[in-house]
Amino acid sequence: MTGERIGVAVVGTGFGQKIHIPGLQAHHRTQLVAVYHRDRAKAKAISAQHQIPHACDTLAQVLALPEVDAVSIATPPFLHLEMAIAALTADKHILIEKPTALSVQEAQQIATLAQQRQRVAIMDFEFRFVPAWQQLKALLAAGYVGDLRLVKVDWMVPGRANPDRAWSWYARQEQGGGALGAFASHTFDYLAWLFGPAQRLCANLTTAIPQRPDPVTGVLKPVDADDTCTLMLELAGGVPGQVTISSVTYSGRGHWLEVYGDRGTLLLGSDNLKDYVHGFKLFGAAAGEALQELPIPAQLAFPKTYDDGRLAPFIRVVDHWVSNIDQGMNHAPSITEGVYSQLMMDLAHTAHQQRTWVNVPQPHH
Repeated sequence: MTGERIGVAVVGTGFGQKIHIPGLQAHHRTQLVAVYHRDRAKAKAISAQHQIPHACDTLAQVLALPEVDAVSIATPPFLHLEMAIAALTADKHILIEKPTALSVQEAQQIATLAQQRQRVAIMDFEFRFVPAWQQLKALLAAGYVGDLRLVKVDWMVPGRANPDRAWSWYARQEQGGGALGAFASHTFDYLAWLFGPAQRLCANLTTAIPQRPDPVTGVLKPVDADDTCTLMLELAGGVPGQVTISSVTYSGRGHWLEVYGDRGTLLLGSDNLKDYVHGFKLFGAAAGEALQELPIPAQLAFPKTYDDGRLAPFIRVVDHWVSNIDQGMNHAPSITEGVYSQLMMDLAHTAHQQRTWVNVPQPHH
């Protein structure tokens, strides 16, 4: 398949329409051939707006199209298992939005089937593809901070701070809603990418806004998904980690990762509260020195940036997906990393319910 165009269908048209459709249309190797929405009129309107040949209102219609080689799954997490299984069973490659599924058992089912069908299953963990993050990874590998002493993440945004924001699946824990799934799914992945798998964790998951208005009737409905999570982690080698995530913080400080070691400090962060990719800067200091902004090498820069910061790294994820399809391999971040992220989310729920530290099962190499 190397060099040929890959026919892709987009399933899910919220984030799918904002990022997946333009991203897949921008990539030189992917051809967007179908879009799915359960409402046929909406599917037709979206396909007309984006000049996509096929508008489908069932997944079966999508998977029956011979020109569909791969499916991009951008639906809410409670639909991921059923859709991923159907796509893999039809021998399609898949790209999955995070969180992976509703449980580590579901995530593992997807991973097992992808392996059995020899299909490529890639996760949209886009921070791995952002230049400032890649430079942080390179500096850590080069020993910039030395032996780790503390790793700290703060991710404070106001996206759901307004109590009038409508109730949806996002308000329901059983449907995979909440800040843990939306944000910590990324955090668990990038902490493992940068520092290796964690050894244990404890978690406190809270809901500051317990009711939201129904989008149709305006009647207040209960919210049981978390909007704030505080986590303590013991990273590889016993390094302490602390994570604070909230989607209900007005004028929060944005997204910051702080790495402290015996030889120096690295800080990576963005105070952009409207766009979670634009605006990352990297700061560093040798032990005892003042922090200064560090340059990001030109070879790491995006070839093109967009008004929506999420598009450039998503196009790099698509590039990763395409190259894995060419090779017939699943390289990270693949469904394997999706299983790990989901495991960590499940363990966070367990730790919160039991009010205790829980051990993370270690991968067998």
